[in-house]
Amino acid sequence: MVVGAGFSGIGAAIRLREAGYRDVVVLEKASQLGGTWRENTYPGCACDVPSTLYSYSFTPDTAWSRIFAGQPEIHAYLRTTAERYGLGDVLRCGVHVRGARWEPAAGRWLLETSDGAYSAAVLVLATGPWHVPRHLDVPGIEDFPGPVLHTARWDHTVDLTGRRVAVVGSGASAVQVVPAIADRAAAVHLFQRTAQWVLPKPDLPVPAVFNRILDRLPGARATLRAGQYALQEGFGHAFRHPRIARLIEVGARAHLRLAVGDRGLRQSLTPDYRLGCKRLLTSSTFYRALAQPHVRLHSTAVTAVRGDEVVGADGTVTQADVLITATGFRIGELPLAQSLYGTDGRTLHETWDGEPQAHLGTTVTGFPNLFLLLGPNLLGGSTSAITVLEAQLRYLTAALTHLDRSGHRVLDVRPAAQAAHNTAVQEALRTTVYNSGGCTSYYFSPSGRNTFAWPWSTGRLTRRLSRFDADSYVCDTPADSTPETSPVPAPTAPR
Repeated sequence: MVVGAGFSGIGAAIRLREAGYRDVVVLEKASQLGGTWRENTYPGCACDVPSTLYSYSFTPDTAWSRIFAGQPEIHAYLRTTAERYGLGDVLRCGVHVRGARWEPAAGRWLLETSDGAYSAAVLVLATGPWHVPRHLDVPGIEDFPGPVLHTARWDHTVDLTGRRVAVVGSGASAVQVVPAIADRAAAVHLFQRTAQWVLPKPDLPVPAVFNRILDRLPGARATLRAGQYALQEGFGHAFRHPRIARLIEVGARAHLRLAVGDRGLRQSLTPDYRLGCKRLLTSSTFYRALAQPHVRLHSTAVTAVRGDEVVGADGTVTQADVLITATGFRIGELPLAQSLYGTDGRTLHETWDGEPQAHLGTTVTGFPNLFLLLGPNLLGGSTSAITVLEAQLRYLTAALTHLDRSGHRVLDVRPAAQAAHNTAVQEALRTTVYNSGGCTSYYFSPSGRNTFAWPWSTGRLTRRLSRFDADSYVCDTPADSTPETSPVPAPTAPR
């Protein structure tokens, strides 16, 4: 059973079926697949990883229209891929999973959904970290007289033409949405709590003739993908060695200097921490948008809303007709964590107690036959999430193959193995720019533990996940005469 039909869920369904598991079911609460690329439709929404790398390696013939694809094209790519691999018979949209509980006697997960009860031998959570929006929580926001739009919940019926727009946040969505709305809004006020490092984004249309050349040259797309991977890994190397990151800062400062002539504005846009400490942003239009006379930067957090006035921590008061919150996601809050019960009757949320951790970001002790995709401490500021995802999917299929061959039906990661892995991760993170760069970020839990970043190279991650480490697991419940090693819906589930 796979929960979620974004990049992770669609990829899991394809790989599981290719591995011979025919009884795969994907439950998606929305009316269509797409995940974050279905939900994020704000103006300017696009990927900040090159399209050739931010796509499945098993669809190498994809012809992208731009170096960095926009949201509509990425969403269309996911739909086309699902159709290409015939996932129509496994995908069930409009089914909301309300909770799941491990039943030791049955050796299965029992799911409660809006479509009734389901049972699964293996549960794959493909809900991803970019799912639960972080809303602006300040006094008076509920009384704001105009539209309040979170970038992940955009309302396209709201016309911004000639309106005064306040944007709260300066992260990845803000640097995309501000340039996209600046030309039509009468005024744009960006409230920036923390300055960000922004590199130019070499985004250009891909000529049709170039795609035809790639199609005709064997291995051309794979070579291009490998080159882009190497470039991304170069950034990752710098993030693991903060002194090298200073060299990239020189380019970022030059980008800022060329785009913004006003010295005071440049100073407000210059971070006071090491590049890579927060997510590295890319845009060739953000700085130019801020330099326009009707766009104003406020270097302050928002502390209150009074009627149509947005109030900053420094006393700034700005009138707005529309309020846009580009405040990102609650990265550490995995959907279902509060209603997913393991072997000891506790939820995953209770088990983690604010500090998500897993073995190789994939399995959690006390939650047998559960696999997390893009789980804790797997990502970073340089790599493509799809590269990590595909490595995890190889680990998943290898784990299921081990169950088949061992004659067991249940596997649970040993507490000592999980603890040893996470201790090594935290020790390695100590000297990376993520932990030592002098900032706070969504990488950290409230207690100060980095629960997001992988401290080594992506190559090391893919090698580590290339084989299933059976010694790290306890296998239990010998298979009976009719073993079920793949997820299936319960016979009582409504059809």
